[in-house]
Amino acid sequence: MSPHQPLTTAQPRPVFLELWRIRLPMPGVVSILHRISGVLMVLAIPVGAWALGAAVVTPAGYDRITGLLSAPLIKFALLVLLWSFLHHLFAGLRYLVMDLGQAIDLKQARLTAALALGAGLVITLILGGVLL
Repeated sequence: MSPHQPLTTAQPRPVFLELWRIRLPMPGVVSILHRISGVLMVLAIPVGAWALGAAVVTPAGYDRITGLLSAPLIKFALLVLLWSFLHHLFAGLRYLVMDLGQAIDLKQARLTAALALGAGLVITLILGGVLL
């Protein structure tokens, strides 16, 4: 059977999915971003430990790290890391509330997903503008 033929009740399901046509609902997007933000934070730990170590060893190391932190690409990476932390925080609080049995019906789940996503983005923009 060709994957482009229409299905009838007697035919098996198609073998492949057209992933670009699948639209995740808001809670699904927040879930995937929650995982991505967690991975980003874990990957940032060794870099942060290296930068802290280099900054406290010598005054030259401190100057080198503060010079790196003023680079536009590093500022962007710090902004992404700030978003990662805030999104992970708000999505994690959302999951905690859901684990307690609240906001689990569809309408509330969509609302809390939008709130978690929006709060992470808005506070990132506010803090990012102040800090960077």
